[in-house]
Amino acid sequence: MATKPPLLTSSLTASRPEYSENSIRVLKGLEPVKQRPGMYTRTDNPLHIIQEVLDNSADEALAGHGRKLRVTLHTDGSVSVDDDGRGIPFGMHPEEKAPVVELVFTRLHAGGKFDKGKGGAYSFSGGLHGVGVSVTNALSTRLEVTSYREGMAARLVFSGGDVAEPLVLRQADTSAGDRKSGTSVRAWPDPKYFESPVLPMAELTHLLRSKAVLMPGVTVTLTNEKTKDVQTWLYKGGLRDYLMQTLNDEPVIPMFEGDGFADAGHDSFTEGEGASWCVAFTEGGQPVRESYVNLIPTSAGGTHESGLRDGLFMAVKGFIELHSLLPKGVKLLPEDVFARASYVLSAKVLDPQFQGQIKERLNSRDAVRLVSSYVRPALELWLHQHVDYGKKLAELAIRAAQTRQKAGQKVEKRKGSGVAVLPGKLTDCESRDLAHNEVFLVEGDSAGGSAKMGRDKESQAILPLRGKVLNTWEVERDRLFANTEIHDIAVAIGVDPHGPGDTPDMSGLRYGKVCILSDADVDGSHIQVLLLTLFFRHFPKLIEAGHVYVARPPLFRVDAPARGKKPAFKAYALDDGELSAILDKLRKEGARDGSWSISRFKGLGEMNAEQLWETTLNPDTRRLLPVQLGNQSFMQTEGLITKLMGKGEAAARRELMELHGDAVDIDI
Repeated sequence: MATKPPLLTSSLTASRPEYSENSIRVLKGLEPVKQRPGMYTRTDNPLHIIQEVLDNSADEALAGHGRKLRVTLHTDGSVSVDDDGRGIPFGMHPEEKAPVVELVFTRLHAGGKFDKGKGGAYSFSGGLHGVGVSVTNALSTRLEVTSYREGMAARLVFSGGDVAEPLVLRQADTSAGDRKSGTSVRAWPDPKYFESPVLPMAELTHLLRSKAVLMPGVTVTLTNEKTKDVQTWLYKGGLRDYLMQTLNDEPVIPMFEGDGFADAGHDSFTEGEGASWCVAFTEGGQPVRESYVNLIPTSAGGTHESGLRDGLFMAVKGFIELHSLLPKGVKLLPEDVFARASYVLSAKVLDPQFQGQIKERLNSRDAVRLVSSYVRPALELWLHQHVDYGKKLAELAIRAAQTRQKAGQKVEKRKGSGVAVLPGKLTDCESRDLAHNEVFLVEGDSAGGSAKMGRDKESQAILPLRGKVLNTWEVERDRLFANTEIHDIAVAIGVDPHGPGDTPDMSGLRYGKVCILSDADVDGSHIQVLLLTLFFRHFPKLIEAGHVYVARPPLFRVDAPARGKKPAFKAYALDDGELSAILDKLRKEGARDGSWSISRFKGLGEMNAEQLWETTLNPDTRRLLPVQLGNQSFMQTEGLITKLMGKGEAAARRELMELHGDAVDIDI
């Protein structure tokens, strides 16, 4: 009798790993941090684990102990943080039977920040999980800590999170460099846990500078042993000085600064809770926005920023309503007031709840009410004391609201009988062959007239542009057709505006070459840049497919006399370099200096139809420059054009001019 084949289920069961009581593993001590470092800190670089040590020293200063904070970057890759606070206690813990300093660095959720309120060692602090420096220890190959207090110095050394050298106590000797009190921590971050072992200097510098700003009177020092650089920050003016130095543009009204903290009898908040702030309103430049909770930078904002936003909006809205400043049909929203606000906000919250261990965002719900309750009445009072400034601020907010509302009104192409109507000023060509036909976007009506007469009617179309085209770098795509010139360009070309990631319908394209034709002077260059900005931002596929060109009209005409057997002739030069080459050639051919005449074209309108054809329109003799991205990526080009064309980029343009000013020819 044949045996039955084994059941499929039984064979699968045999191959499965066993799941039983023995499958459950409990990670002890600092193992969880080493297994999943991303849960506890940033793993792109070691800055955050150094910041954990720094925050402890800052908390000492915040609690009123210590006036100095020193960070040293050593040549061996280690970083040390020193303060003159109270020093970490090093006696035996009554329950854990281990030195307290050892527990702080080796146990998760052990620290002095849990005991809030009166009697606690830290009423206000950034630390609240007791995880910080134990993570630093777990992710460092070596960590040395020395605590100075009560006339003693206690030293402890760890390796990979474990005690390598047990606690050693000695008498502190101030004459040998010991402090009366304080803590010194030196850590060697383990590169295997980080994408890059290098500390980002710009971020570290910004972090230290902000600590100094938020702790007026505390000296913060950064020493780099490799470069021998020493930077020191001491701000006595606090938030105002800092914001003034960081702003990218001049404020429209004086800065609004203030603070508010709860007293012992406050109904809703604990004594000491509140905020300090400094707000500036600017018309241009990138807004500067920084917020902190108990000196911890909250780069992703949070509820304290929402409180500032709410307080500002309610105060400005009340002022506008009181003075009846709001135009009919305009609805004011919080983002209209907040759009041009730059600020530094420092909140003090008794028991802050953060999103995640790296504390990028504050989640405490009460912080909205806390900050708003102090900001709103302070700004209301300030606005009523400075009515003129209040009206300027109202004007700024109303303008932002109007811009927002306009942006929401999409403008469609003007159509007749369901088909986009070609612009009346377009002089079209007869051919429909994309390989041959071309459209010239010509600066000015007079040049357009010469171009119409001088062109090849079969394959060349002319679209004259009146004045300078709109700078479209920051114009929403839906609002483009509100501008007549841009509407006409889009309709004439036959392609709708699109973005770099879009797939536009190119089947309506009417010309194989779209040629920008402007004067060879500064104004012409400006128009050229504005049109190139339009195509790069809103018609990138035209550039990508090689349809966009720049025509190069000449700047000079040289009339040379007859030289022996050589007859008189006319030559055209694009620029001074070509002019010099033509004159050099004439000299070599025997023409004497001054025997020729040089004419400079002030604009295309000065050329007659024949000259324009000969120099700029004739495919055999003209110079057309194809527009390409070259070696740069789309992102690099976008960054450069933002500097050149962005409304808030005056500082970046100034920097570019300072860098490349010597390479510019100015045509006056």
